[in-house]
Parts: sequence; structure tokens; C-alpha cells
Amino acid sequence: MQGQSCKTGTAECCKAQSHLPLWKKKLFVLTLIYFAVFYFGNFVGSVLPLSRALWMYVGVIAFPVSLGLLIGGLIDWLVPPEYISQVLAQKRKRTVPYAVVSGFFMSACCHGILAIAIQLYKKGASTSSVVAFLLASPWANLPLTMIMFGFFGVKALFLIFGAVVIALISGYIFMFLEGRKLVDINPNTVEVENSFSVFKDAAQRLSKVKVGLLPAAAGARAVWKGSLALSDMVLWWIMLGALLSSLTAAYVPAHFVHQYMGPTVMGLLATLLLATVIEICSEGSAPLAFEIYRQTGALGNSFVFLMAGVATDYTEIGLLWANIGWRTALWLPAVAVPQTIILGLIANRFL
Repeated sequence: MQGQSCKTGTAECCKAQSHLPLWKKKLFVLTLIYFAVFYFGNFVGSVLPLSRALWMYVGVIAFPVSLGLLIGGLIDWLVPPEYISQVLAQKRKRTVPYAVVSGFFMSACCHGILAIAIQLYKKGASTSSVVAFLLASPWANLPLTMIMFGFFGVKALFLIFGAVVIALISGYIFMFLEGRKLVDINPNTVEVENSFSVFKDAAQRLSKVKVGLLPAAAGARAVWKGSLALSDMVLWWIMLGALLSSLTAAYVPAHFVHQYMGPTVMGLLATLLLATVIEICSEGSAPLAFEIYRQTGALGNSFVFLMAGVATDYTEIGLLWANIGWRTALWLPAVAVPQTIILGLIANRFL
């Protein structure tokens, strides 16, 4: 059992993982590595660039990751599985748009969204809904929409709607694959009667809510417990991604970006490669995407950098592999990357 990935919703496996000795836990090992990098960065010159880059990543992702874990804990406490199964697990065409709209109103970056998405899966959301949610939310969420318009002006419309289109198409493709059992089916989904109403059920639950210090304390403990369980599943992946990205930022020459990422097919592929190995929060990627556009004039490259960072992100793929299944993890880039490249080529040609 200890050698297996802890599938979300598999209580026995998660319990076994949580009872591992501290020194065998991946999160603990990565934390030690972080401290070692920061410590040796003070007096070993070759480690200093890595220490600075890692500290930068920690500063960028600490708040959104914490916010994502908090929201995940709130979902675990407040949202019954029936609600998620009713809205995000039905085999209906509108399920995918529901997931995309949910991502739009979820004000968290890609790192925070990972925690929320896994919590939604744990609560019963279908694989197709989780994929659509993941692809839409980092670049088509409400706060980042404002940031993108500040950088790109009206051309931000292409970046935002391009993300929505890819999320919708990918969601429907995954829905088709689910129907053919070619991707992993969520075992946490519960059967919901056709007559079930989320609004009526929520109203009944609210009428029974007790107000006071004791219920508030019990709620806080439930949120903390849910956030802590979620952190065991996702936090070490995010830390691993930040560490690998810091290695790239510290030791890959900066001129590579400017020299090899022009508005050509090869430049687009180089951007795709860079987006694969660089991991940063969406709010942090937006300025870098604009810098690519400012120096190369290639809007398509900026789009590929933003979207491929989600579709090929090893943290995201690793999380999907460990918590949903290997087929879902492999299908994500196979489905999303070709769409991203096509839209990138269109943008470079016509915008």
C-alpha cells in the first residue's frame, strides 16, 4: 500500500499514506530540500541563484496555494457530494460549460486551482469537468481578465476566449472518452435523482444551521481538517514543480527566451518547450507572456506560453496521474496541446 499513489476518495490508501513515518513523507523530504537550498545559498556561490529563484517562487505561489487549500477545505465542509455530482458529473452537454463558468468565477491562480480541482474530483465531479475547470480557470478567471487587458489591450480577448474554447473542446472530448471508458471514471460520483434540487436542498440545510461559537469552532476544525488532507495530496507536487522551475530559472540563460522565441513555427515550438519546463503562478506568467509579445511581436507565442503551461505542466500532470489516473494525465496534453498550437499559429498569422 505504501508504494501506491493515494487515489482521491480511496480512504484506506490515504490513511496508510498519512501514517507513514515522517521521514518517508514526500512533503517532509521536499521541505528539507527547500531549507537546504536556502541555507547553502548563503555561503555557496553556485547555490545562490537557485536559492534566490526558489525564494521568488515561494513568494509568488504561497498566497494562491494557501487560498486554494482554504477554498478546498470550505468545499469539503460545506458542499455535499450530491451538489457536485448534480452540477459537474452529469452526462449532459451543459455540464462542461458549468465547469468553465465555475473556473471563470474562481479567483485563484493555477496553483490554487489545482487544490480546488482535486477537491471537486474528490466530491464527485467528472473527469471531463475537472479538465475543463483546470484549463479555463487560470487564464479565463475574472481577476486575471483585468490583468490581461492591462497588458495586451483588446488583443487580450483572443487569449481569454482562446482559453475558453480550448477548455470547452477538451471537456467535450474527455466526456466522449469517458463514455468509451478511455479515461478514468470518478468513483466518488454519487447517484442523484432527477427530481433532486440543489437550491431546495441548500435552503433546507441553511434553515437548520446553528449560530454560535461552538458551531463556528466546529466549522473551523472541519475546514482545517479538509485543507490539511488536501495539502497531503497536492502540496508536495506544487513544491516539486517550483523546485524544478527554480532550477530552470537559475541555470538556463535568459537570452534563450529572446533569441529563439520569434513568430515562427520553430519559435512557437521553443515557447512550448519553455512553458513545459517553467512553472509559475498565472499572475506571474502574464507579465512574462507580455514580455515575449513585446520583444517578438508574436501574440501566438504568448498564448502558447500561457496555455501550454497548463496543458504540459508536470505538476498538473503529476497530480492528475496520482489522484485521478494515468490515462487522464496522458490524455490532457494529447488533447489540449494541438489546439493550443493551432490557435497560436492563427494568432501569429492574423493578429
